[in-house]
Amino acid sequence: QLVESGGGLVQPGGSLRLSCAASGPTFHGHAMAWFRQAPGGERAFVGAVDWNTGRTYYVNSVKGRFTIFRDIAKNSLYLQMNGLKAEDTALYYCASSEYYRGSYDLLHHWDSWGQGTQVTVSS
Repeated sequence: QLVESGGGLVQPGGSLRLSCAASGPTFHGHAMAWFRQAPGGERAFVGAVDWNTGRTYYVNSVKGRFTIFRDIAKNSLYLQMNGLKAEDTALYYCASSEYYRGSYDLLHHWDSWGQGTQVTVSS
């Protein structure tokens, strides 16, 4: 089970850190990721981390502003968001995958999903 936290209301240019805690046994799968879904939109890939190597991948729109990192000992995934913009407003989900299935940005790559945490960027 994945549980996200850390969402909230922040002004443009501000920062937030999202957390995703994986309950149960230590995660030994392939990767974990963040997706987001804006009102009226589809769930879209934000970024992912190869759980074994720590290598990260991002969608172009967040490169240089968002950082994904993991804490293996805590079985947790994080998303540090800086320089937030109104267009970052969305429900943010974390996801996990036991195996590599070719494309991190595809929804069917991911086995488990959290319930989401809301991020609202507004003045």
